[in-house]
This record gives sequence, C-alpha cells and structure tokens, in this order.
Amino acid sequence: MEFHPQPPSGTPKPWAFPTPERGTLPNGLTVLRCHRPGQEVVAVEVTLMAPLDAEPEGLDGVATIMARALSEGTDKHTAEEFAAELERCGATLDSNADHPGVRVSLEVPVSRLPKALGLLADALRAPAFPDSEVERLVANRLDEIPHELANPARRAAKELSRELFPAASRMSRPRQGTEETVRGIDAAAVRAFYEAHVHPATATVVVVGDLEGVDLDAALAETLGSWTGAAAAPRPMSPITADDSGRVVIVDRPGAVQTQLLIGRVGPDRHDRVWPAQLLGVYCLGGTLTSRLDRVLREEKGYTYGVRAFGQVLRSAEDGTGAALLAISGSVATDVTGPALDDLWQVLRKLAAEGLTDEERDVAVRNLVGVAPLRYETAAAVAGTLADQVEQYLPDDYQARLYAQLAETGTVEATAAAVSSLPADRLVTVLVGDASQIADPVRELGIGDVKVVSGS
Repeated sequence: MEFHPQPPSGTPKPWAFPTPERGTLPNGLTVLRCHRPGQEVVAVEVTLMAPLDAEPEGLDGVATIMARALSEGTDKHTAEEFAAELERCGATLDSNADHPGVRVSLEVPVSRLPKALGLLADALRAPAFPDSEVERLVANRLDEIPHELANPARRAAKELSRELFPAASRMSRPRQGTEETVRGIDAAAVRAFYEAHVHPATATVVVVGDLEGVDLDAALAETLGSWTGAAAAPRPMSPITADDSGRVVIVDRPGAVQTQLLIGRVGPDRHDRVWPAQLLGVYCLGGTLTSRLDRVLREEKGYTYGVRAFGQVLRSAEDGTGAALLAISGSVATDVTGPALDDLWQVLRKLAAEGLTDEERDVAVRNLVGVAPLRYETAAAVAGTLADQVEQYLPDDYQARLYAQLAETGTVEATAAAVSSLPADRLVTVLVGDASQIADPVRELGIGDVKVVSGS
C-alpha cells in the first residue's frame, strides 16, 4: 500500500466581523447590507422601534400579539394565503417583541429574495389584524402562560425581574404579558399600537447573504420602499433602576426533586468601557463546561449537570445609557441545595480574594475570539448581531472592535470586572424548589434575608 504524505496546514487567513454598508431609502427606512459570498440563504432582520415600555397601561403583551399578527394576513392575502406564498418562496418569517422593540426575521433562498421582500413589505406596510386571528393569538398566548409558570427556569426569571426592578417599571413584569393583561387585548388595541409605533423612518432592515448579481436597490425600492408612514416623536427611555441588595427568594414547589437557581443583578451594558473585561471575566467564571463554577460544582462535587454565568443586555439608549442582566443559572438536587450555594459563594469569594489565573484568561480569549469565525458562518448569525447593534445604538463596527478589545484585555482587568459584576454580597438569589427542604439550609448560609413565595 502506498501512503501519500499528509498535506501541510495552510496559513490562517485574517478574520474580522463584517462591517455592513449603510444607506437610507426615500421613505426613511435605514438599510444595512452585507455581502457574504457563498451564503445562498439570505437573512433579513427588521428592527421596529416599538419597545415594551410603550405598551399602554394594562395591556402588557400587546407588542407580542402585534408581532405575531404581522404575518396573519395583509391587504393582499389572507393568513392562509400569506403562509402559502411564504412556502412557495421557501422562506420562513418570524417575529418577536422584547424590551428594545419588535424584531421581524426572514430567511429565504437568494433566488426568491425579491418575492419574499414583497411579502415582508406587505406584512409591515398593511397588516390586516383580523379580529379572528388576533383572538386566536390571544388564546394561544393564554395557553402558553400556565406552561411558562410550570417551567422552573421561566418561573425563576419572572421572579428575578419582579425582585430587581421597581413595580412601576415595565422590566419588572413578564415580557409577553400576564393572563390578566393579555385577556384585555383585541384587534383594536393591536392596530393602535401598530399605528403609533411601526414606521419606516424609525425602522432598520439588515440584509445579509450572497448578493452577487442581485439588484438589491431595485428589490428594496419596489418592496420595502413602498412602505409609508410619518415618524412618531422620539420616545425617551425611562431610567433603568434596580435593587441588588443581597437577598433570597424561594418560589415554593412542594415535592420538587431539583432546585432551579437564578442569581443576578443589573450592571453596565455594551456602551460601558468595562464591557469587554466584564464579558471575559464572567466567561471565565461560568461560560463553558471548563469554567470555574463548573469545575467546582459539577466536576468536583457532582451537584449539577452545569452552571452558567452570563451577561445579557436588557435595553440601551441612544445617549449611551442602558443596563444588562448579570446572572448565574443552573439546577441542583434538592438535598444539596444548601451545600451547592455554599460552594458557589466560596467560588465568588475566592475569585475576589485571589483573582483569575492567566491560564483561565487565555482559555477564555481563545474560546471567545477563536471560535468567532465559526459562530458567524451563517448569514442569520451575522444579521442577528448587526440587528442587535442597531437596537443597542452601537456603531456598525462594534463587534469587530470587541474581539480586538477582548484579545487585549489582561487577567487583572478581567478579574476586577468579574468581581464587580457578581459581588458576593450584592446578589438577588431566586430558588424554585421545595421550600420545606431548602429554606433552613439556605438561611444558615447568611447570604441574605430569605423570603418564601407561592409557586403558582
């Protein structure tokens, strides 16, 4: 048998997150386009400035119902016809509402892009919001709520928001509304919210894919360019305040065999110069299976299948202010809830006392920066990140600069940011589990006053 020599590896090519080309249509719609050779499935993201805190009082969830109703019929197609037209294009259309606003996402083969853009334009320009479809969406949402309350992770997130933010803040309440508020939503309320907040002059469309040979200017002009509407007055963002005094809330689930943990506070968003170091430090603490929290709680003690630490931007403003949720999440067996929390706090205290190691910092940089080209292999991943930058009022080259900043961040900076992000004495801890089994062991830890609330 003849063996051929193994081919040598090539020289790595330099990589940077792509910077889009920016433009504006005559109707005021901002367009970001990004040519990605070989990406035959084009991703389109539309950001609409319809934030949750713009929902009328007592109608929490109307933004979510409106987002879902955008594809439920237009002035040209019924809901069934619209779905059939999307299917003929091989396209998918999704939409959701969050604190920054409403996001509409389209994916379609590049050969069908003009047709799909026409359908997207119809959905944004002239949604029908028929009574029957809105009623169905409201009923569907009401059906979802009990399932969310039964899910320990979702229940913990709901309780943490209620604990962190003032009762008057929209951030303290469920993003998609409660049973009481959703019941009050009808087609008239949906249309009123649409007319008040969905306008081309305050929207941005991101188009990413292989655009070689595509006359995108003509396609946009014939579709989204026909969308008209006067821009509403700018809406100031309410200041984000939070109470992160150390305390514990137990959401009682009698008989639960596991305890869901969610430990968090509010910190800086991506506009703050500390963000790269914060991202790196929190990643070292709990970003992967090899991070410090997992090494102790999973590998050494066997308390859990995994614990994660993360930072998630909540909302940013044009003036550079904003906030992010900094949190630790996971689940442990009921009988080891006290010891697991004790060890978790010891990890945080040891981090503050001794800091991260250079090895931890180096591994985190390699993971965050080194895998970036793989993370952004698809057009949808690139489009989603560009749309995030739009929602957070960041420059178009932000993500590219972030990777350079991560590579330059030292161990001391990452340690300081991690300790500042998750200080052991200023964390709100939510536990979803059997209070009769876990309350006393948790009180003995001295990590804050313990309150028990109903799990319903």
